[in-house]
Amino acid sequence: MSIQGIIFDCDGTLADTMPFHWQAWQTVVARYGLEFSEDRFYSLGGVPSRDILKMLSSEQGIKIDPIAVAKEKEAAYLPLLPGVKPIQRVAEIAWANHGKLPMAVASGGTRSGIGQVLTHLGIRHLFEAVVTSEDVVHQKPAPDIFLEAAARIEVAPIHCRAYEDTDLGMQAIRSAGMEAVDVRELLAQPARP
Repeated sequence: MSIQGIIFDCDGTLADTMPFHWQAWQTVVARYGLEFSEDRFYSLGGVPSRDILKMLSSEQGIKIDPIAVAKEKEAAYLPLLPGVKPIQRVAEIAWANHGKLPMAVASGGTRSGIGQVLTHLGIRHLFEAVVTSEDVVHQKPAPDIFLEAAARIEVAPIHCRAYEDTDLGMQAIRSAGMEAVDVRELLAQPARP
């Protein structure tokens, strides 16, 4: 299979944002008396905040407005943005392919939040397209966000390689018919000289 386009998840893949998202989540769930463990947070990587909040509200019988509380979570996260660093090995792949292959970001985050992260890291210009949870109806593990990213860079899914750091994201990539690269495995390998 010849790779003609590359798609990256953002949080936990291009950007080391997950500890900052977890910090913001702790603030918000405490405010509403919701239970949300760190293990569950990481297992739901790629799922939009509003969907996680719907799930927690339903399971725990605590009435909230998931969209409003998701905005509160985003507001708690954005002041932490200056601390975000790139995941160097993955960012280097994007830099190495800039101008050679069309590239996109496919993230379960919000358009505003992901845009700010990519701009903060100085890599927004590397990507022809940025697709977020606001651009598709069905979220990861559905393939929609990756299929939309492929469409926007005009590359057939079978000719795309996509990078992810979560099980749900890997499932979405495979369902889209793309070559999947698990960033967790990539980062566990020794760096090549």
